[in-house]
Amino acid sequence: ACKQAVAAILSFNSSSSTFIGPFEACGRSLAMESHKPMFQVENFDDEFVQKLVYDALVWCSLHGLVVGDKTYQKSGTVPGVGMTHAPISLLPTQFPESYWKQACEVAPIFNELVDRVSLDAKFIQDSLSRTKKADIFTSRLLDIHSKMLESNKKEDIRLGLHRSDYMLDEETKSLLQIEMNTISCSFPGFGRLVTELHQSLLRSHGDHLGLDSERVPKNTSNSQFADAMAKAWLEYNNPRAVVMIVVQPDERNMYDQHWLSSVLREKYPLLYLSLAEVETEGSVQEDGTLIVDGQEVSVVYYRSGYTPRDYPSESEWNARLLIEQSSAVKCPSIAYHLAGTKKIQQELAKPGVLERFMDNKDDVAKLRKCFAGLWSLDDPEIIKKAIEKPELFVMKPQREGGGNNIYGDDVRENLLRLQKEGEEENAAYILMQRIFPKVSNVFLVREGVYHRDQAISELGIYGAYLRNKERVIINEQSGYLMRTKVSSSDEGGVAAGFAVLDSIYLN
Repeated sequence: ACKQAVAAILSFNSSSSTFIGPFEACGRSLAMESHKPMFQVENFDDEFVQKLVYDALVWCSLHGLVVGDKTYQKSGTVPGVGMTHAPISLLPTQFPESYWKQACEVAPIFNELVDRVSLDAKFIQDSLSRTKKADIFTSRLLDIHSKMLESNKKEDIRLGLHRSDYMLDEETKSLLQIEMNTISCSFPGFGRLVTELHQSLLRSHGDHLGLDSERVPKNTSNSQFADAMAKAWLEYNNPRAVVMIVVQPDERNMYDQHWLSSVLREKYPLLYLSLAEVETEGSVQEDGTLIVDGQEVSVVYYRSGYTPRDYPSESEWNARLLIEQSSAVKCPSIAYHLAGTKKIQQELAKPGVLERFMDNKDDVAKLRKCFAGLWSLDDPEIIKKAIEKPELFVMKPQREGGGNNIYGDDVRENLLRLQKEGEEENAAYILMQRIFPKVSNVFLVREGVYHRDQAISELGIYGAYLRNKERVIINEQSGYLMRTKVSSSDEGGVAAGFAVLDSIYLN
């Protein structure tokens, strides 16, 4: 029964989602050895753009590229109520093919790095020891990690669904990593859909636009993530067990999540619960089996739990600990979650640290090539530079979800404040080199209305990793997500309202 169920996932194939390998998507040179330069939005009159917008909105409505409308009270809890199209870029954004291939190539290496870091408990605890004193949220996560170490609990089956975010720095012509996300990586469903939307628009209007739909790479993020979860279910080896998706109570981005579960739902029983509901309905048996609502749970997939807002009471923390104490496959485990923190990212960028985890010198070089400048706030020289030229730095706290980073003059003000308050609070932040990507003129569509604007983009590469003890079952690049935002905006979260969904046009 297990094998038949996984076979169904692997063979999932429809007009909207076809499984292809990462090399087919990333490694090949696309058709057309030469092609026309990207269009200029100034060349199109309003009538033509309105036609494109109309076609795009019809496509979004028919194919489920929708989110909850915040003006409707029930839109985050009742499916089908108060829907609006997802915020989108009307047309794909150009991106150099060489950097696209680079990002795809390093995805499996980053997957392996996260796994190896997760196994080095001393490195995690030591790296975050000062952060723990300054950041209550990180402290609570580390406490759970410590309890697992004390109980000598091993995670034999380890599932990671990651997204590594990059910007192409115009000054250095380098592809630089913004961050590595190891928990609740959003938009694998919508990443695929917006790619197919753009391919459809280019097939219909490509002659007028002078663009070839074949230069928008295929995107199988949704089916590859579902495949990884299906194989984790198989490794758990109980055909009666369920997959549990841990969600936020009011989630207007529920449809992106349901696209992933729609692939699984055909063959797998699913539970959708909040952390508070898990605390009420869940228990762990003596053998480690996680029972929730009377059912054994094989795989736990978090689409919440990454921000302090997800833990409004002790009930949520109790649920997180309960899940971690169980034998269910966690995506992510507490160790994987901590391996994706900003401080760990900064520690890994230090000279010689990658070699602690990676034996292959070529792999180390490929990873290091992607690292932007990263510094702790106990470096007086870099603090001095950041105060003098704050526009060249970003100050990052240990927070996810958009809207948390500090830019511009606020960097100087916060650094001066921390100098007065003492060094202990410094550990809650890192400094990162500010990346300056190319600015392009684009059409951004929100609430049915398009705007011409100058924008910058951020490329997210999904990665899936599954391991059972010494056996690596999956380690692959798993699709992509492009996010585009007005160049004057510092933050980049789509769900947080700063950016729109996009795809790439290879040049």
